[in-house]
Amino acid sequence: MFGLTREPIDTARIARSLQRPEDGALVVFEGIVRNNARDKAVRFLEYEAYESMALKKLEEVGAMARSRFDIRDIAIVHRLGHMEIGEASTVIVVASAHRGAAFEACRFAIDTIKEIVPIWKKEFYTDGEVWIEGAR
Repeated sequence: MFGLTREPIDTARIARSLQRPEDGALVVFEGIVRNNARDKAVRFLEYEAYESMALKKLEEVGAMARSRFDIRDIAIVHRLGHMEIGEASTVIVVASAHRGAAFEACRFAIDTIKEIVPIWKKEFYTDGEVWIEGAR
């Protein structure tokens, strides 16, 4: 399952959809909108994307994770649009027989998303806003 959405992400639903009896580990990562960045108070965020390419790249990240780590399945969903403090902007769920591979694949996925997926973040502060380049 790979997707982009403008609606809140239902992490529990994604996790339930991936879990199988043969899994010994289900690792869930939620990237959460925080209230501060670069020594400034953040009011909210907006994410935009080159949507068709971003979806293809999310699928590519999933395929790379499957080929590099001993995992059974992976799901990646990223929010677009306006997000409030505390909302999940990114959810990655990895299912595997063993926890080590699941943790490694999850870390690989979020790091690779930040490098190759055309999604851009704009931070809104009390005194202005800025598009963030590179690490999201």
